[in-house]
Amino acid sequence: MPLPINIYDLLHGETVESERLELKAGWNPESTLHTLCAFANDFNNLGGGYLVLGVAERDGTAVLPPEGLAKDAIDRIQKDLLNLGNSAIQPPYHAVAEPYTVDGRHILVLWARGGQTRPYKARVSLAKSATEMAYYIRKGSSTVRARHADERELFSLAATVPFDDRVNQHASVPDLSRDLIVAFLNEIESDLARPARKMSLETLGRQLGIVAGPKEAPLPVNVGLLFFNEHPERFFPVTQIDVVWFPDGAGGDRFEEKIFKGPLARMTREALDYIRRNYISETVIKHRDRAEATRVENFPYDAVEEALVNAVYHRSYEEREPIEVRISPDDLVVVSYPGPDRSVRLDDLRRGKAVARRYRNRRIGEILKELELTEGRSTGIPKILRAMKANGSPAPTFEIDEDYSYFIARLPVHRAAARAEPLQLDPGLTPQVTPQVTPPVTPPVTPPVTPPVTPPVTLQVGRLLRLLFEKGELGSAQIREELALKDRTHLREGYVGPALSAGLIEYTLPDKPNSRLQKYRLTDAGRAVFAADTNRSHADGVS
Repeated sequence: MPLPINIYDLLHGETVESERLELKAGWNPESTLHTLCAFANDFNNLGGGYLVLGVAERDGTAVLPPEGLAKDAIDRIQKDLLNLGNSAIQPPYHAVAEPYTVDGRHILVLWARGGQTRPYKARVSLAKSATEMAYYIRKGSSTVRARHADERELFSLAATVPFDDRVNQHASVPDLSRDLIVAFLNEIESDLARPARKMSLETLGRQLGIVAGPKEAPLPVNVGLLFFNEHPERFFPVTQIDVVWFPDGAGGDRFEEKIFKGPLARMTREALDYIRRNYISETVIKHRDRAEATRVENFPYDAVEEALVNAVYHRSYEEREPIEVRISPDDLVVVSYPGPDRSVRLDDLRRGKAVARRYRNRRIGEILKELELTEGRSTGIPKILRAMKANGSPAPTFEIDEDYSYFIARLPVHRAAARAEPLQLDPGLTPQVTPQVTPPVTPPVTPPVTPPVTPPVTLQVGRLLRLLFEKGELGSAQIREELALKDRTHLREGYVGPALSAGLIEYTLPDKPNSRLQKYRLTDAGRAVFAADTNRSHADGVS
């Protein structure tokens, strides 16, 4: 049965970090047993991990094409795994095993989810006379035996399963939406997407790890209801994002409120899109002494995205408090409840050095990573700091109380866009604020007719056109790397989609839009629009 992850992305490390991935060139039962035990113990609440047999690694990177496994050995390995799960691990534990063919070679992928009954221990040796058992955990990209403090901490996690990974006694399997599940599988390009339509909902849910319990009484897991139910607030009251605009500042009497509910990923994306369209603007600062202008955003979108996704990832869904985004002319504030893990210190947060010992919502984080909405691994705060600095904005501030009952991320407005404190410009500098609204673009015409000059494109599309003009044909991964984008959806909706719709770029393989070899290039219309926009910018003193 295909796994809920794209095997290409898995082998290239695009959706799973090294702590959750181990590659092995061949079949070593003892080593595999220890790694499965470590993933089952899920010491840092990361959601377990993946073990790939038949693929060697060099410096943490998969060596492709893979060495592969003998085709007739795969069935034997799966039988051995079943026996090991029953006799060599306590309590019994079984990973999901799925054969794949990559570059004509056979490999076996094991998906080892965090166990429900940790801690798990495994036999130290599989020799017939050996009886010793030990606890194993992951440390970085390695599997190690838990000793001393690590073993004591592992025992403290006994029988504690994160809330998002628990079964929900107040719901039933039909509460899961097949349409939402299939849409998710299609988005992450999982091989499970095609057969998902014909599988029973219970079988599909068990394959995804969002249905658990005995066969006679299956129940949905909380994370499944949060992502794959149209109204998760029925089961988790006040699961919502409140976006509030204070035109006169936080102390004013006027405010406008927009509330977002629904499946977690959709709710997050809709709130982000609403904020981007209504409250993020671009300021163009012209210079008399040079043609290039400076472009800044009042609130850099990348910082806003990180702050909000961080709140969705780390809030408690047991508490009846919404995530709040409070926007005023002076700042944008994201508030969530409760605060971070107590191992996180405020001083470390402010310096971007905080590293959480473990995560509150291991399964939510796993799905957000697969959707490329987050990277996890405590990268959110440093990214906010970098985005604010790159935009020329004042440094963000973070706040938690002594009881760690809330977390606040405050993003100050850029001085050039501030209402209360106008930017003290050098002589000859003029700020001009323009909202990021997509202007109409004239459809391309058949060469050699020159397309008509169109109004300036959005900042995102303009960046894409410039990149393709300078670099030539590029694939999605290359574009994301060049533009420092982590989210495929952001690339598609903010950059590639509008440019394709306007006829400014085109596929290099138009008959195979989903090909892994697919790239994008400028059309004649795109080159004309880019040239017109560049000439207009130079004429206005803007680059």
